[in-house]
Parts: sequence; structure tokens; C-alpha cells
Amino acid sequence: MKRTIIKFFDRIEDRVRARLSHQAIFYAFVGGGATLLFWRGAWRTFDEIEQMGGIFGILLSPVVSLILSIVILLMTGLFVSVFIGEMVILSGLKKEKKVFDKTESEVRGEGNLLVEIKSEMEKLAREVSDIKESIRKNEDYERNKDSNTQ
Repeated sequence: MKRTIIKFFDRIEDRVRARLSHQAIFYAFVGGGATLLFWRGAWRTFDEIEQMGGIFGILLSPVVSLILSIVILLMTGLFVSVFIGEMVILSGLKKEKKVFDKTESEVRGEGNLLVEIKSEMEKLAREVSDIKESIRKNEDYERNKDSNTQ
């Protein structure tokens, strides 16, 4: 049952992303709106829990919430990625365009290049394997030749 539900939402996600990825600005509005609704719901829920008082009231107070969230984000390694994003950092270090600034043909071209590099690496791995096998056979031959001459 759980797998069926996950598979169902996974297929829907793939279809929606495929359609929306061609309309970046609309995609941003849909994603931004949904993100705001999520955080609004979370914020209001936390406010309700804080109003109940007790330990949760203390944990969800503004200052403690801020400190607690920073500590958790730093400990999990999410602080930078949540607020900046790995792709932005990597593109800045490489001095290249951000992924969303690239054209679809540029992204496809990079994908094709990666496929070519992968096939070349596989070819090199086969060649190295063949060379190792050849060396092993040569060593076996030399051992057999030495043992036969003695």
C-alpha cells in the first residue's frame, strides 16, 4: 500500500515537472505559492502549540526557535544549501551560468557530453582490463617457460 502511494505521487511529480520545466516563471509562481502555503501552515501550527504553553511553548518561542533551527540546520549540513543552494555555489565557483539561466539546448548538450564521457571511461576501463589480462598471461607464460627450462 505504502509503495503504491509513493509510486503514484512519484509518477505525478515526474509528469508535472516535465510540463512545468518548459515554463520557468509559471513554475516559480506555482512552487513559490505552494511553499508559502506550507510554511504558513507550519507557522500557524507552531503558534497554536506555543499558545498551549509548557515545554513546547518555550521551545517555540521566537528566540529559542531561531537558535534551535540554526543549530539543527548547521548540524545537518542544510544551512547553506537551504538558503543558497549547492547549484548556485558550484556555478559561482566554476564561473558558469546558473542552471535556470541556461537554455534547454545547453542543458541537453551538457547531458550528451556526460554520456560521451561515460562511454569513453567505460572504453578505457575495458582497455585497462585487457592490458591487465595480457600482463597476467605474459607473466604466466614466463613462469611456465622458466619452470620448463629448469
